[in-house]
Amino acid sequence: MGDSNAKRVALLTAASFAIVAAFYLLREHWGHALGTLPYLLLLACPLLHMFHGHGAHSHNHTDRNDARPAP
Repeated sequence: MGDSNAKRVALLTAASFAIVAAFYLLREHWGHALGTLPYLLLLACPLLHMFHGHGAHSHNHTDRNDARPAP
């Protein structure tokens, strides 16, 4: 019980330091960070196309057509 609590405290401490460091880093270099946003957006587009939900649905519609009654 004490070991998992110590790991949790260490993780929260490290995360807190990382958040504070990121804040000060972005505060000093905000202009540089904003300059990369268009490139990050262009990079995100193909990544979303590659990883966004392919395989969640099938393009084979024969099952749906077979379930309909014939007119």
